[in-house]
Amino acid sequence: MDRKRTAEFAGSVALGAWAAFAVLALVVTGRHGTPLGPDRTLLAWSLGHRPDVAVAVARGITATGTGVVPYALVMAAGLVVGRTRRQRLAAALLGAGCLALGQTVRRGVLELVARPRPPQADWQTSASGWSFPSGHTTTAALAAGLVILAIWTRAPHGRTPWCVALACWALAVGATRVFLGVHWSTDVIGGWLFAAGWLGVCACVAARWVPDLGAPDGLPERPVSAP
Repeated sequence: MDRKRTAEFAGSVALGAWAAFAVLALVVTGRHGTPLGPDRTLLAWSLGHRPDVAVAVARGITATGTGVVPYALVMAAGLVVGRTRRQRLAAALLGAGCLALGQTVRRGVLELVARPRPPQADWQTSASGWSFPSGHTTTAALAAGLVILAIWTRAPHGRTPWCVALACWALAVGATRVFLGVHWSTDVIGGWLFAAGWLGVCACVAARWVPDLGAPDGLPERPVSAP
């Protein structure tokens, strides 16, 4: 797929994801944060299925969705994408910047929606702040998406298992937020939609205006001009 088609596809993904996210956010704010039916059902199921081992595993998984791990993954992927030292540094910084800016925008939405979390008595891990969209879910999905884009760019063979593993990790982090009782299921869905929309925007911008960081120095691809 050439860069123009990539930009168009990424833009379409971003548009669809943002539209779905906007609808969900309007539903959540329209109900003043009151949980929807599936929110209550999944939280009730989690409360009834919490053996100690499962809780310990869920805490371990959820801890990888924030802090150092997502940034380490993204920057490591950036170092793999480039062919030269300069390209590797640029890719790592661009990936980290995309992740950081996405987290910043999410925090703005979080304050705007101001949805309360589930009852604290049901929590099995620490949490703070408002609930929609889920921060751990968004961060893990953004990191996984950026690494998948890097793998898809630089690994023509054997990339599918790695991409599937990363997608499963991002999904697992989101699921643990509901299982541990600190988020409603719609918070997690909102996090996935937000991440998809943000990744689509970043991929579209990169395909149109960022030189190919995998190309040999001195032979950058021409940016894709707007139609």
